[in-house]
Amino acid sequence: MNDDLQALRQARQRWDQTTLKETLDKHPERYDEFITTSGDPVERLYTPLDVKDGYLEGLGFPGEYPFTRGVHPTMHRGRLWTMRMFAGFGTAEETNARFKYLLEQGQTGLSVAFDMPTLMGYDTDAPEAEGEFGKCGVAVSSLRDMEILFDGIPLDKVTTSMTINSPAAMVWAMYIVAAEKQGVPMRQLGGTIQNDILKEYIAQKEYIFPPHPSMRLVTDTIQFGAEHLPKWNTVSISGYHIREAGSTAAQELAFTLADGMEYTRWALERGLDVDAFAPRLSFFFNCHNDFMEEIAKFRAARRIWAREMRETFGAQDSRSWWMRFHTQTAGCSLTAQQPEINVVRVAIQALAAVLGGTQSLHTNSLDEALALPSEHAVTIALRTQQIIAHESGVTNSVDPLGGAYAIEALTDRIERQAYEYFERIEALGGVIPAIERGFFQQEIADAAYRYQREIDQRRRIVVGVNEYAADEPLRVPLLKMDPQGYKRQINRLDRVRAERDNGAVGQALDRLRVAAQGTENTMPYLLDAVRAYATLQEMMDVFRDVFGLYREPMVI
Repeated sequence: MNDDLQALRQARQRWDQTTLKETLDKHPERYDEFITTSGDPVERLYTPLDVKDGYLEGLGFPGEYPFTRGVHPTMHRGRLWTMRMFAGFGTAEETNARFKYLLEQGQTGLSVAFDMPTLMGYDTDAPEAEGEFGKCGVAVSSLRDMEILFDGIPLDKVTTSMTINSPAAMVWAMYIVAAEKQGVPMRQLGGTIQNDILKEYIAQKEYIFPPHPSMRLVTDTIQFGAEHLPKWNTVSISGYHIREAGSTAAQELAFTLADGMEYTRWALERGLDVDAFAPRLSFFFNCHNDFMEEIAKFRAARRIWAREMRETFGAQDSRSWWMRFHTQTAGCSLTAQQPEINVVRVAIQALAAVLGGTQSLHTNSLDEALALPSEHAVTIALRTQQIIAHESGVTNSVDPLGGAYAIEALTDRIERQAYEYFERIEALGGVIPAIERGFFQQEIADAAYRYQREIDQRRRIVVGVNEYAADEPLRVPLLKMDPQGYKRQINRLDRVRAERDNGAVGQALDRLRVAAQGTENTMPYLLDAVRAYATLQEMMDVFRDVFGLYREPMVI
């Protein structure tokens, strides 16, 4: 083999000095340097000289350690990814209708977007919520909203993902109780709560409490899920928002995996066995424009996670080594200019996610740089996935790009960059100290600044923005919400408060407060409060009083 590589090295030098040089002398390349979306150099040609590991060590077989080629032996030949379109706007009634429409169109899982008041733990009628009702998702202030949100949708037949973080435990409790009222016991429920509070401090900024009590709540859900909801993913460790904030692919991967390892440490410190909870940890990644880089990122992610769970945390169950992940196409790549061409961007990104081995996929709609998706736009986005699944042929082979020299070289490079970040994070004392020192935030800001400078200097072309612009009127129909929705939501909230047993609510909240002040798992107390129809804000205010609010330190 060494003789073969030496012969290849000599042949490559000959090619560089003859065939390539003759062409470059006549026809120079378009740029002095070619770079990925992350700003890393792209070589002109990749060969076996660029791949560090042999086949068995670096790639292996699908369904076997290190899972570079996929966590299942047959991947999408055996089962397609879950088509889980992110949806939510206005009232529970409006979003319930969108859910049913998407299921009728062939969607195979639900994914709930919540509005800003809900994400920040306020009821719709709170002064802090004024003007934000239903704009970036559905309003859920009480169990009654959750009941309507899933009315007519059998929760033992559909898996549901909920993008919620600081109030994740409360919203999860509402979902569990709504299922109880359908007659579905919690052990039968399948789905995911995002519940990734660390990335809120790093990127999205929808935190409420300080890091340590927030991590306690996350660990409460991990423990409760391991004991009572064996089909539920209690944390979806999310790189998506890290990438949307402007990170590189390597930063997205490294920071996300560092967060995942931190949740693992907290659960172990709680006394849980790693194999009792690790199989239910899931991940959520962005898929940006750079086709090759994104595929490599997903493959590196699986390999790193498998190694760390087996070698660092001592997991014995092979399912604990699996990285199972949901992917969403890159919202930050969509343009308000010529929005119809966003369909092309989304298709390329979705194809990369599929070739990268995703288990679940959301495709953004063409109008999302302008408004929440219309029914027309979201249907095109769903059809994009269905065409990839049934017409493209890429699902007929497991990891069809595996072994491609460029893919393997990029996979190795992103893996190496991730470990360099792990070392830097450890040197700062771990994830939370690094957050408090502004390390993640500064790294992302620097990457975002570099990317924007490349666009401004036209080193990076964005079609319709800094090249191929068109001065034309907007022709895309935008979503219009029910103008009476806010009034209906407020009236429902008033009825809930008037018709419930307020004495029982007060007692449930008192017990929740005592649990929050102590060390008990808070989930059983949250379930009791939800059953009494305590509102989201009433439960969150208990924790605000006990834990206090977090103010991000100024980093200069």
